[in-house]
Order: sequence, then C-alpha cells, then structure tokens
Amino acid sequence: MGVNGNLIKRTLLDEVREHLAQKEISLIVGPRQVGKTTLMLLLKEELEDRGERTLYLNLDREADRRHFASQEDLISKIRLELGRGKGFVFIDEIQRKEDAGLFLKGIYDYNLPYKFIVSGSGSLELKEKIHESLVGRKRVFELKPVSFEEFVNFKTGYRYEDRLVEFFEIEVREREALLWEYLNYGGYPRVITAERNREKIKIVDEIFHSYLEKDISYLLKVERVDAFSDLVRILASQIGQLVNYSRIASEVNLSIKTLKNYLWYAEKTFVLQKLLPYFRNVRKEIVKAPVYYFYDLGLRNYSIGRFGSLIEFGPVFENFILNILKETVRWSGTTIHFWRTKDKAEVDFVLDSVEEILPIEAKYKKMTKPTIERSLRSFIEKYSPFRAVIVNLSLKCKMQVGRTEVLFIPFWEMLFLRKYHLGRLIANAL
Repeated sequence: MGVNGNLIKRTLLDEVREHLAQKEISLIVGPRQVGKTTLMLLLKEELEDRGERTLYLNLDREADRRHFASQEDLISKIRLELGRGKGFVFIDEIQRKEDAGLFLKGIYDYNLPYKFIVSGSGSLELKEKIHESLVGRKRVFELKPVSFEEFVNFKTGYRYEDRLVEFFEIEVREREALLWEYLNYGGYPRVITAERNREKIKIVDEIFHSYLEKDISYLLKVERVDAFSDLVRILASQIGQLVNYSRIASEVNLSIKTLKNYLWYAEKTFVLQKLLPYFRNVRKEIVKAPVYYFYDLGLRNYSIGRFGSLIEFGPVFENFILNILKETVRWSGTTIHFWRTKDKAEVDFVLDSVEEILPIEAKYKKMTKPTIERSLRSFIEKYSPFRAVIVNLSLKCKMQVGRTEVLFIPFWEMLFLRKYHLGRLIANAL
C-alpha cells in the first residue's frame, strides 16, 4: 500500500477478502510497515460501502488499548458499537497484547456473531503462542514487502497489468531500470512511493530502527540490540553463503546459543529466511550449515550501507529469485533448499516435491548463448532430474544434458509460473 493517495495493489487483498465469509479469524502477519493497516482499512471501507457494520481498534492507540483489559471489556465495546447482530471487527497491532493468543481464543470461543480480522508484526508472541492457542480457529495470511510484479504494475500505472510479459519483452530499457530500482531499494511501500533518494533513505532508516526498538528490544526483550544489528549486517554481507556460527559469534561477541536465538528471532520477525541443504549422500555433501537470505532487498542493502548504491548485483539477484520461488511454490508442499558438496560444487536452489527435484541457478547476466557451469553439471550427473533451470537477464532457450532438459529462462517469466504445479511448472514456461 502506498501513502499520500498512492495505492499499491496487493494480491493478498483478494485472498483475505475471500476469507471474510469464514468464521475463522483472519490473521494478517508480516514485517512492520508493509501495509497491513492499509489493507485492513481498505477492507473496512469496502464492507461499509456494502452496508456492513465495522469496528476498527488499534492497540498502538491508548484510547483503544483500554478496551483490551479483559475479554468482557472488549465484548462490551464491540456490542456498544455493532449491536448484537452481524459485524466485522478489525484489531490492529495485536502483538501489543500480552498472551494475545489465549485472549483471542477466549473471544472466539464465545461464539459471537462477529468476524474478526486481526493483524500484527512478526513478534515471537504473534508467531508462536498465537498459532498454538488458535489451532483450528484462524487462517494466517502473510503480507510481505511489495513483490516485483506488484512494484512494476504500480510503477507503470497498471497499464500493462494483464500483459506484463509483452511489456518486459518490448520495453527493454524500462525493464532494466525497474529491476535496478527494485534490487536497490526493495519493496517497502513507503520507500517505493517516496520520490527522492534522500527521502527513501530516511524512511528505510526509520523502518530499521523502529524494528530494532519495538520488536527486538521491547517485545522480544533482546538485551544486546547492538549485537543483533551487527548480526544482520554480517549476514547481509554474505547472503547465500554457508553460515559459520563460531566465527560470527566471535565477531559479535555472543555465545553460539544466543547467536542461534537471535537468528531465530530474525526469522520469526520476517527479516531473514533460512534455507537448509539438500542432500542424499551425507558423506560427500555439506548437511549442517544453513544459508540465509532477506525478505526485503532494500533492508539488506541498507544494513551494509548499499541502499540505492549497489555494486555487486549477483547475490541480491539470487535473493530476488528466491523470493519469487517462495511465492511460486506457496501451498504446494514443495520445499526449497540449496546444494553444496565438499568438492565446492554448488547449486543456488533445489525445489523438492513428491514428484521431482528441480535445480535452479540464478545468474545476473545477459546471456547470449546457453552455458552450463561445472556445479550444475555435477548435480545433473548425480541426480538426473527431469529438468534444470538457469534464470538469467535475457536468454530464453533449452538444451539437453543426458536425460535432463536444461531451460534458460529470463527472470520476468519466473513471475508467472506460480499458477502451475511444480510438475508442470517449468514445462509450461517454454
């Protein structure tokens, strides 16, 4: 969502809208300032336009917070505003409520005639205790930073919303400019809608420090916020590389146990995402150390002083492709891994489903002819997958390596593969 009248259409809006007819609580979670409040207010406005009764409460506001002293207090407030008939109750920033999961469970179990739409940032309370307490009573919707597809549609005024493939193929300069901007600045809505570079920097700085102060220090009670910030910076400098816990713990002056706790916090608060290795031969492949990527590229760049001034695009492009893949395989049961061997062969991503495995390499290159590097050939020789993919900046073709069909796909076509099940995912790309 944008600000100052600039509205970024979010695809999650349709999913939450469809769930309004269900009794379950609609629970919207995600990083700070990705547009959860705006999405809720849009839904509220739509419902009011249909003549529905609504109530919006925000636990960041002291006047609203006093109604959450007990479940009876909240029910009394809702009945005062909505009566005893059907209505829609929006509760924002639920992570501010202690024991929020049990509180909502009690409200839900009253079997009231109201539909609850609840949001909160990814604090530990929200991500863990709420899920445990609300089993069978909620559906979780993750609102992430603006995707590249949402970003491009917004930037082009939604003129090519139904024909983005043609836009990318024809408008080469604009395609390259949009990719450059997104890889540099990421997908926070206020950053996207800000016009000046200086303003973008101020906004991402405020987002980062608000995250450290409100989620990490206040909600999660992390004592060494400086060490947490240093940890984020170190991982930002080595995205996609194997994590050496001992070395990093020494650098930030933490015990390995505390370091792993901090990494877990960073995952649960939608800053870092962890990939585990793919392996079948334990002796020859590296099976313990994970790799980390970021939810938002702009936040990653900011943490190492490269916000708006990227020099090395390769690792960020790799992170960009992972974010697309995560959205592509959502709800499919497919897991995403990476592959490394002790001989230093590596493949960026391995998609693993019941049907097949699919190795994927991300190359920030304008490829003019199909070239397969040693590491991917090694994976193909070892596992003989049906297909392998090399995502790049321009080349679209395919070639055969033994029994494996290797597809070269320009990055923008990856955006439109999510409608296919993995078994048909890449087969339909060419």
